[in-house]
Amino acid sequence: MRDKYLDTASINTHRTNSRFAALRENICSPQPFFLMEAHSGLSAKIVEEAGFRGLWASGLTISASLGLRDSNEASWTQVLDVLEFMVDSTRLPILVDGDTGYGNFNNVRRLVRKLGQRQIAGVCIEDKLFPKTNSFIGERQPLADIDEFCGRIKAGKDSQTDDDFVLVARVEALISGHGMEEALRRAEAYRAAGADAILIHSKLSSATEILDFAKHWEQRCPLVIVPTMYHSTPTEVLLQAGLSNIIWANHNLRASITAMRETSRQIFETQSLGETESRVATVKDVFRLVGNAELEAAEKRYLPARATGKAVILAASGGDLGELTDHQPKCMVDIRGKPLLQRLADTLSHVGIREISVVRGYRKESVALAGIRTIDNDRHAETGEAYSLSCAADRIDGETVVVYGDVLFRDYILEGIMATDGDIVLAVDALGAKLKPPGRVRDLVAADHGFSGHYLDDRPAYLQEMSPDIAPQSISGEWIGLARFSTQGAVWLREEMAALESEGLLEKADMPVLLTRLAAKHPVAIHYILAHWLDVDTLTDVGNALNFI
Repeated sequence: MRDKYLDTASINTHRTNSRFAALRENICSPQPFFLMEAHSGLSAKIVEEAGFRGLWASGLTISASLGLRDSNEASWTQVLDVLEFMVDSTRLPILVDGDTGYGNFNNVRRLVRKLGQRQIAGVCIEDKLFPKTNSFIGERQPLADIDEFCGRIKAGKDSQTDDDFVLVARVEALISGHGMEEALRRAEAYRAAGADAILIHSKLSSATEILDFAKHWEQRCPLVIVPTMYHSTPTEVLLQAGLSNIIWANHNLRASITAMRETSRQIFETQSLGETESRVATVKDVFRLVGNAELEAAEKRYLPARATGKAVILAASGGDLGELTDHQPKCMVDIRGKPLLQRLADTLSHVGIREISVVRGYRKESVALAGIRTIDNDRHAETGEAYSLSCAADRIDGETVVVYGDVLFRDYILEGIMATDGDIVLAVDALGAKLKPPGRVRDLVAADHGFSGHYLDDRPAYLQEMSPDIAPQSISGEWIGLARFSTQGAVWLREEMAALESEGLLEKADMPVLLTRLAAKHPVAIHYILAHWLDVDTLTDVGNALNFI
């Protein structure tokens, strides 16, 4: 008998992906259709994962989740905001509890238009007065005039933006004690006014009224029921009576109240998470439900490449800055309210590097910053930079940045070496050596070609030698003390440090020696920059650092 609804549903095959068409097809189908209550984006996602084909956006539970009564205390626009989050979090069609339509025919017109704009597939409005009172509160609540309510139905149908939008008219006659005859009279008037389905409601503990109504209704149009009060009636009995559209109306919210109350009580009484942690969803599950994996994939697609590796900061030397370094190394000198080392660590963090290790030596007890791991080179006074780096060999695993602890540079410089192709990449200032006094530059670089300054020159440059004694005509720039090693580059770096150790050269070797040896065996790429960095070696440099920040 109910197959006739499918004949008049105007469901086109090319629109089967529409939420509107999906709701109409399910409600008009003779097959069981269960709508599960949801009141938020998260609960909507949980309902979808459970396997339901549709959502009931309950006015009671949305209001309650906002801490409000089910008496239209939440405005329809506030409810609309919640619905928008629900639509975004799931692909399921949503039938929203529209209460009385939030007013007269004019309010219903605007409500239906706005629901359509947000892909809400249908609305259920009840024949009571605005503001509404929950059906289970009080007795013999006043009902709307039939003709006036039919006007609301017509206004809603005339305002829908999709032909498949579903308007369900909820009959409250049985709830209000007006009897079966009045319920049937109202239902027929609402059907004739254009309602796509009738929701017949009862607050009896048995389904007697509902089954009697269904028998007299004779499937004139689809019926929807809410068996909250007559929950002991087997679902099979309801289905056999042709009541195939069933709303489980408020159980997710009620279940969450029980769970939250018990969890709060237990934590309060035990002052511990020991008994609770294993009983609640994991944080990882929360991240999964809200789509963190999709965001990570989108970041890879749309954001510039960001560093995800580690960093080793070489900060074992003390420096010679007079009183400033009497009791602390220069990496801990204050630069506008923060230690130099903290500012360097902040720069690393800004581009995504979170695991930062610092090799400390001189006055090591003063080198302590939140979120930074430390490695001690207790032989710092008699060893060089390569030895300090070898102390952190177990931290050089995967993509790793190696940087001096007394340098500052702009974020874009670090981003540049992270984006440059190569297993080993050095940041080299093409102008640095020319701007500093003779003898002040130790890390002079000779590359296979220098910086041309021409925007069309994208030839990769490679290190040939790093030393303080490079002939002026061969100088390509100054290494700023910043290098990136890929996973393969990190392997080569550890191998070269081991080779230096086996040759008895590790203790005295500096970074120029180590990098020159690497360049003799592997490509060491150069990323040229023009200034925007500084190293802190003198009191004048400290003053310059104050202006740099």
